[in-house]
Amino acid sequence: MNIYTRTGDEGKTSVIGGRVDKDNIRVEAYGTVDELNCFVGSAISLMKEEKYPDMIPHLLQIQHELFDCASDLAIYKPGIREFKVKKEMVDQLEKWIDLYDEETEDIKRFILPGGSQVSSSLHVCRTVCRRAERRVVTLAKEQEINHEVRKYLNRLSDLFFTVARTANVREDLSDVEYIRSAEVFRKRK
Repeated sequence: MNIYTRTGDEGKTSVIGGRVDKDNIRVEAYGTVDELNCFVGSAISLMKEEKYPDMIPHLLQIQHELFDCASDLAIYKPGIREFKVKKEMVDQLEKWIDLYDEETEDIKRFILPGGSQVSSSLHVCRTVCRRAERRVVTLAKEQEINHEVRKYLNRLSDLFFTVARTANVREDLSDVEYIRSAEVFRKRK
């Protein structure tokens, strides 16, 4: 099989149920999810097994789930097949957020992306995830989608924020606080 097909040379691409322009909002949405997946892989490559024995497999699972998200977003005609992203996947992200949040101190001020290289890369994942979510919101205004994908991406960006903070803890570094921020967050209950 050749890696090139030449079928996209005229600016169209195949989706599940048809062909669309390569700049179609559906393609933009699942393409941004694919971009996010690349950044997650990059973040994993920076992690040492001894400091991140739990986080690495969680992020690997997320990479598979991001493929599921992209696959669901590529469905052009509803009803062609069952969606892959389910509520249980969102629930799992919430459990991981709570788990990793226990390792961090209470946050008082806004923080800047930074600290360790791992933390910084996870903040990149967070911002690309937010962009993917925005693309999905735009898509949902125009066409049918699996709404669990939108929820999943929303929760996933929260997870990236939390694991970025956890990475700084594990690297024995403090979060970088935004110096002009007032104390805007309440203590955990």
